[in-house]
Parts: sequence; structure tokens; C-alpha cells
Amino acid sequence: MGTFQIDGGHSLSGEIRPQGAKNEALQILCAVLLTSEEVIIENIPDIVDVNKLIGILGNLGVKIQKLGKGKYAFRSDDINLKYLESELFKKEGSSLRGSIMIVGPLLARFGKGYIPRPGGDKIGRRRLDTHFEGFIKLGAKFRYNKEERFYGVEAPHGLKGTYMLLDQASVTGTANIVMAAVLAKGTTTIYNAACEPYLQQLCKMLNSMGANIQGVGSNLLIIEGVDSLKGCKHRILPDMIEIGSWIGLAAMTKSEITIKDVSWENLGQIPDTFRKLGIKLKKKGDDIVIPKQKEFEIQADMDGSILTVSDAPWPGFTPDLLSIILVTCTQAKGSVLIHQKMFESRLFFVDKLIDMGAKIILCDPHRATVIGHNFKSQLKATTMVSPDIRAGISLLIAALSANGTSTIHNIEQIDRGYENIDERLRAIGAKITRVES
Repeated sequence: MGTFQIDGGHSLSGEIRPQGAKNEALQILCAVLLTSEEVIIENIPDIVDVNKLIGILGNLGVKIQKLGKGKYAFRSDDINLKYLESELFKKEGSSLRGSIMIVGPLLARFGKGYIPRPGGDKIGRRRLDTHFEGFIKLGAKFRYNKEERFYGVEAPHGLKGTYMLLDQASVTGTANIVMAAVLAKGTTTIYNAACEPYLQQLCKMLNSMGANIQGVGSNLLIIEGVDSLKGCKHRILPDMIEIGSWIGLAAMTKSEITIKDVSWENLGQIPDTFRKLGIKLKKKGDDIVIPKQKEFEIQADMDGSILTVSDAPWPGFTPDLLSIILVTCTQAKGSVLIHQKMFESRLFFVDKLIDMGAKIILCDPHRATVIGHNFKSQLKATTMVSPDIRAGISLLIAALSANGTSTIHNIEQIDRGYENIDERLRAIGAKITRVES
């Protein structure tokens, strides 16, 4: 396992550019399976999870050509479906949660799709029911091998459009069902669909390939099935989770940082949520400028009660940034209640912050109260293990603000979601060293 050694307590300065969005890339890459023509994708982040998916596509027979940094050409004109039955696929598919999204395109185009129970962050139970219930409603037959934990859906006579009300507004579930429905016969109506910017990007890409999707950006999607799709060019949005991470980093380290080309129109409530914590940030063109601040004070609710920051499906606040909000509040002036509704294990990293001197009360698996130090008491360096991507980056931010030298083990979890993070942080003045074991 790799390790980061961080000499904390130093202010940073300069410009940082967000990588391409991980969550969009995983959807977009699976969509290349829907056509035999060439698909060119730009701004693909060079991170572990995305590279794993590209490897799976290559083993499926997709022809892949790297055209430049973050730019690839894909052609799925000779797919090897036997790979889906191999031991290699069972191993590779189970190591990546995003692999679930190859099922919809394969089912739509080839009449069958298989997947081992996918991996990903250990943040509690993450249901796959929405995906497979959607496929069943489109006419697929479902089976599950409990011993091998292997899922399969088949539709040898093709899929048929239908109406469905999703039991939850799952982003990956919606993406998977949309990719299956674009080649189904007739009209598919999806109510309670996810409408995150990355899902909107997928729909826009599919429409540019010849799909007919209406209602993009809403929770009601109407899809008229087409016979085939053509190739296209697509550029991935900047990663909003990374943008939020850099805002929190700037506040915690009292740094002046400019985040370049953030796509403001796709940030939703992220800027205003950080402003509620008292963090100053300005819009300059398509950049975010965070000035150096000696302190930041959490706003109370209008009736004077403690501020609550909670997650919700888009356009609510994204759950992936609650860990960042929590660690940032440890040095705020005031108190806040963090309510993580979606995942029951995502707050369990707070014991590491408490060891560093943070004042946090873990009320239950979903709620934590943070009493900010207002920089009167600096966090103390310690040795930590990164449990998942978002907790990992939160612990890294804490270490960069702490007094002394911290060590973070299992940094592969951070590498799964953040591209060359140590190099990019050193470019703005961070004292961070990667040690390979």
C-alpha cells in the first residue's frame, strides 16, 4: 500500500484546475458500447476507477486509442461477449462499482448483460434493485447466482418501452436504464429519474448519437426508442466533488486559491452551501476565487437554530461533499449538524478527526454535530488509514491544516478518485510526499 506523508500547517496559494468528473466518466465510457461507430471522449480523468473501466472495455473487445491527455477514441464494432463469462471478468468487474453500467448498453445492443456483484466504497449497503427492476420492466429476464454473486439479464427478442416509477432517484440506476431504453421498441417513460448534471451530460451525448430523450434535466424522462446509434464527440465536465474539495482546503489552510474553469452553471448548491459556513468565494469568469481568510463563521438558520447541512438527490446537496463539509467545519466559528441520509457508514471516519483534536459528536450512523475551533486550537498530526475516496480526501485536508507531520495509509482509495493529487497539491505549495511500499 502507498502512503502520504504530509507536513501540515502551511498556507497554500495559486491556481488549480479540476479534473474531469469521475462520476460522469464512468457513465459516458459505458455508453460507447451502444454503437459500432467511433466515439471520441475528452477530459477523461486519469484515476484508478476510470482506468479499471477502460481496461474492462478493452477486454470486451472495444478498440481504444489514446489521442492525448484525457482524450480517447473508442470503437465497439467487435465485442467479445465470452469475456463476460470469464474468471477475469468476475475479478475485474467485482472490483469496480461503476462496472454495473455496462449492463444496460450490452442488454440493449446484444440482448444480454452480466455482472459480478460490484465493489466500490465501503460506505454501507448500496442497492442494485433499481437497475434490475428497470431492466425487468423493459422486458428482460433476470437471474442471480447467489453462490457466485453473479447477476444476469437477458432479452433475446429485444426490449420494449414502458412506463416506470423508480423506487429511488439512483444516478447509476437511471443511467443504466436510459442506456437500455434508447434502443428499446416504443416509448419509455421514467419518473423519479435522477437529474444530476452528469446524467444530463449522458442524455445529451446519447441525443447527439441519434437517441430521442426528452425532459433532460428533469425527473421525468421520455425516451423514444431508435434502431441504432452513431458515433459522436463528447467532453466531460469538471468534477464538482473535486471543486468542493479545493474550496474546503482553501478555508482550512487559510489559503488564497483560484479554481479554474469550474462550469459554474453545473455546481448547483455547492457554492452557497460553503458560503453558509462563512467561506468567502467569488465568481471570476468561469473561475472560483477563494481569498485568504483568518476565520469563517457558520450562519445560523433564520430562526436562530443550528445550521443543518444534509444531502439529497439533485438539485439537493451532493452526498459526496458532506465529508468535506464536516472536516471544514472543524475550524469554523460556530456549530453545525451534518446529516448524511444516504449511506449509513460514511461518517465513521470522524474518529480519526477526533484523534486530531476535532470537536465532533457522532450522534448516530447518519448524524454528526461539529463544534468549530475557530482556529483557536489547531488540529494535531497523526497516522491514519483512508477508508474510502471521500473520507480519504477529507483526512488529507485535515492533515494539510494540522500542526506537524501526518501519515495517511491506503492512499489507493484517494487515487481511485483524484488524479495525481500529490503533484497538483505540491504545485500550490503543499508539503506532501508519496511513499510507495
